Amino acid sequence: FADLGLSSTIVPQMLQNMLSRTNSISFSGCLTQVYFFGSFCAADNFLLASMAYDRYVAICCPLHYATTMSYRFCIQLAAASWLLACAHSLLYVLSMCNFKFCASREIPHFFCDLHPLLKLSCSDISSVEMLLVSEGTAILLGPFLLIILSYLFIVFKVLKIPSGLSKYKAFSTCISHLTTVALFYGTLLGIYIRPSSTYAESKFKIASILYTVVTP
Repeated sequence: FADLGLSSTIVPQMLQNMLSRTNSISFSGCLTQVYFFGSFCAADNFLLASMAYDRYVAICCPLHYATTMSYRFCIQLAAASWLLACAHSLLYVLSMCNFKFCASREIPHFFCDLHPLLKLSCSDISSVEMLLVSEGTAILLGPFLLIILSYLFIVFKVLKIPSGLSKYKAFSTCISHLTTVALFYGTLLGIYIRPSSTYAESKFKIASILYTVVTP
């Protein structure tokens, strides 16, 4: 659902702009897109970590899987992921409501994103950029480190399995998840943990396509 929501937030408006050639969006519409994009993106981040933990329990503690990953715990995990994601996105949107855009109103991107908007603002964005780097790093690196830790335990566990076929089956269940993790975090970590002044527009657009269109 998070992947579908992430693409649905970006692609319809992008296609409309391409077909109508108006390439315009209201400020409130832009902030709405930023909010939903940030929420779905952060939710995807937390849910990928939850899926890594699920695979860790299934492979490393199979006898305790039913009790550990109970229906109630999964609901709590999903609810916590969505609440944190929405709060994370709301924080950025509220911080941008007081921005003044006295320069160009043209966004050098195919959707409303934080860094292109920060470049257009003539307000002091140092505090917001500090928040973006610090809080964004924590939001991204926390789940990412949990994923790495989960797969380290999985690798150590699988290497102890004597049967080659069993090793292959265990690793094959993780391939699709690992591919998604590599694409998702590889682009996000390179985009959202640096100041906006260090970005090249062309590279920024290519990286954005990877996690908004390709990954879902």
